[in-house]
Amino acid sequence: MHHQFTIGIEEEYQIIDVESRDLVSHVSKIIEGGKAVLSENLKHEMHESMIEMETGICQNIQEARAELTNLRRHLINIAHEQGLRVSGGGTHPFSHWSENNITQGERYIKIVDDMGDVARENLIFGLHVHIGIPNREEGVRIQNVMRYFLPHVYALSTNSPFWIGRYTGFKSYRQEIFVKFPRTGIPSYFNSLAEFDSYVDLLVKTGTIDNAKKIWWDLRVHPFYPTIEFRICDMPLRIDETVCLAAIMQSLVAKIYKLHQQNLSFRSYRRLLLNENKWRASKSGIEAHLIDFGKEESVPYPHLLKELLEFIDDVVDDLGCRNEVEYAWKILENGTGADRQLQIFKETGDLTKVVDYMISETEYGITHGEPAS
Repeated sequence: MHHQFTIGIEEEYQIIDVESRDLVSHVSKIIEGGKAVLSENLKHEMHESMIEMETGICQNIQEARAELTNLRRHLINIAHEQGLRVSGGGTHPFSHWSENNITQGERYIKIVDDMGDVARENLIFGLHVHIGIPNREEGVRIQNVMRYFLPHVYALSTNSPFWIGRYTGFKSYRQEIFVKFPRTGIPSYFNSLAEFDSYVDLLVKTGTIDNAKKIWWDLRVHPFYPTIEFRICDMPLRIDETVCLAAIMQSLVAKIYKLHQQNLSFRSYRRLLLNENKWRASKSGIEAHLIDFGKEESVPYPHLLKELLEFIDDVVDDLGCRNEVEYAWKILENGTGADRQLQIFKETGDLTKVVDYMISETEYGITHGEPAS
């Protein structure tokens, strides 16, 4: 494997009021407070109660972990200084979208003008991971194959069981909210980069979108960076979970590329079928039975995870991420963020206690002393 599969990670955090444990529209306070140390890494998102934090381009998973840890430590400290908290989680357990302000930037005002309540309601928090690719042509080939694995990766990240004060019956309700946006979900199969580009060109030419960033699929060859971007996952709680997911994504990209270098490929399945697995993962997370299309039977998730880890086993040591990838078994043992949120709710019946738990898990392993320089 001669290509360097670099990693870039974007995490969307909830900004939480210390007293009420509700979301608060204080992103400007955090950005202002973080100017000195984090100006490059913090970004506004559509809602003022969300802050996005992104790493630079990392050469390997250890570098990504170190940078994420440092950034998260700074972010937590800045929030504490402002009398606020930050948390992972794909949705807030009880906050109501109608009471959360939209960021007053031209881009966001236009999205709300275009989409109305579909945009206002989109108060959800995701994890986006960019993996470097050799070129866009190869990126489209990797995207085609990778679609099969999206539900398998997504199940590990499920972390949004509650929505506006209700238990939804889903492990990841975030995806059920986002599906109201156009151009979301698992992408279609494209025969070539040219076919993909002509699709984008048609949308731009007809005024449907102004650029390819308005394509919000679960996975996309990025329009401006030489990366493939995974967008399907809920925002996890612990840094270990984010790192594990990123390592699995990096390994999958490397493995699929390696197969293509050997003129081998992986069978492609129709999006209609892939969507069945995505639905099951959204509903039940790691307790799901996903369809094994080769065998034409439903298989418990742990079996499929084992197969997935065996599939990437020959690249993880080259990438130096075996430990990070194998943390997936810990997630299976401890439950995903959704499983753990539900456990707290079962024990306490109190959604503010669930938020307390989410904050403490987000701060897990990160001290509140002086931030590291």
